[in-house]
Amino acid sequence: MDELDRKIINRLQRGFPLCERPFLQEAGQLGCSESELMTRLQCMLDDGLATRFGPLYHAERLGGALCLCAMAVPKERFDIVAEQVNALPEVAHNYEREHRLNMWFVLATEKPEQLDAVVATIEQATGLKVWKMPKLEEFYVGLYLEA
Repeated sequence: MDELDRKIINRLQRGFPLCERPFLQEAGQLGCSESELMTRLQCMLDDGLATRFGPLYHAERLGGALCLCAMAVPKERFDIVAEQVNALPEVAHNYEREHRLNMWFVLATEKPEQLDAVVATIEQATGLKVWKMPKLEEFYVGLYLEA
């Protein structure tokens, strides 16, 4: 990662313009071409330096809800339960942890009252308890690199 890559990461965490050619606008601020910016972003994704580049929607501001959830899934059933959970459109992402609660996922629903119904669907399909951990307060932690 060179100085320009670090500048790109630092700058784009603070927002992205809503205009006809946002990459061109940002490239001008970064001192590179539009194509170079797009190529560098794609390389960071391909190399695993970045895992995602895209908008972050605040479901609550749109009238919906988000909730972090966890389950204690027997090791021998983990892949099957992951398929069952991931089959639901409300599951934003799912990952394994080395912990008694070894499956963690985020539910995103259009309306807050839908959360309990989705949890019930998962519990019925898997026979396992879902632990809901709703967000009480939001914090933004940015990663800013020395350029």
